[in-house]
Amino acid sequence: MKQLKVGVIGCGSIAKHRHLPEYNSNNNVEIVAVCDIVEERVNAFAEQYNAEAYTDYKKLLAHPEIDAVSVCTPNYLHAPITIAALEAGKHVLCEKPMATSWVDAEKMIEAAETANKKLMIAHNQRFVPSHQKARQLIEKGEVGKIYSFRTAFGHGGPEGWSADGENSWFFHKERAFIGAMGDLGVHKTDLLRYLLGEEFVEVGAFVETSAKENSDVDDTAVCILKTKSGIVGTLAASWSYVSSEDNSTIIYGEKAILRLEDDPVNSLIVQYNTGEIVKYELGGIQTNESGGQTNSQVIDKFVHAITENTDVPVSGEEGMKSLQVVLSALESNVTKRIISI
Repeated sequence: MKQLKVGVIGCGSIAKHRHLPEYNSNNNVEIVAVCDIVEERVNAFAEQYNAEAYTDYKKLLAHPEIDAVSVCTPNYLHAPITIAALEAGKHVLCEKPMATSWVDAEKMIEAAETANKKLMIAHNQRFVPSHQKARQLIEKGEVGKIYSFRTAFGHGGPEGWSADGENSWFFHKERAFIGAMGDLGVHKTDLLRYLLGEEFVEVGAFVETSAKENSDVDDTAVCILKTKSGIVGTLAASWSYVSSEDNSTIIYGEKAILRLEDDPVNSLIVQYNTGEIVKYELGGIQTNESGGQTNSQVIDKFVHAITENTDVPVSGEEGMKSLQVVLSALESNVTKRIISI
């Protein structure tokens, strides 16, 4: 099999801890180019992975041998770089949130269709073992009718792990567009859509900037979500959890309650209405606390979709639907109204 030649655009923490090491450990991949506007940083990664260094992504995209790229830049660059890469004939794995507007997300999807190239959005929560097991139980009817849920994703903020610390682009609206809701909340909207198997139709939210003095984006958000069939629940996304990270989800159903990533040992606990409790020790979710987000499966699944010419597991359309919930939450906060999607 011909090795897939890839380039990584943006060499911050997500590239350092996930994209580059996971590409490097995939036998079907050769990392041929890396790009970052910080010359010292990109040169270090180029040396580590024996790749060409670029400070201009357009020059990297002109490299004729590159088959695919990861876009790991600040959020405002996701759409323009992704579209340029697709137009250059490259497959694209784009970090989340995929874009800063519905219009840009649509343009990304159209560019992939026109170029006949793969576009995948890096939502890794779908691939966590406890989440996959929970979806299987829901699909089998083990939980019965689902009534409600609550989910949270919170930690102390990007300054603890971002390549630029307190000076990170994450805190600046012109580059990030959105704070904790884009960094963490969109992961949970995607996860809930995956678990529940249906779309959200109404959103209400409070979105605040209260914890970070050096920031002009949200750092604490609480949303109320309603699905098409009437499942209601809450989603919290925060950079203000100063102790341990919370990445838990609880599903309340007719026959059982599912507790996901809510226990340090048992990543899924099923509490049946009969009184029976079943505990699954499936291995924890990847966190920023456990030395980086390795083995996320995102890169391996992206590579497999290209080499085997199959559909990507998280398409541009899926990414856009998850983004839309977040955009509606922002609108709700501004208008102080429940937003229909």
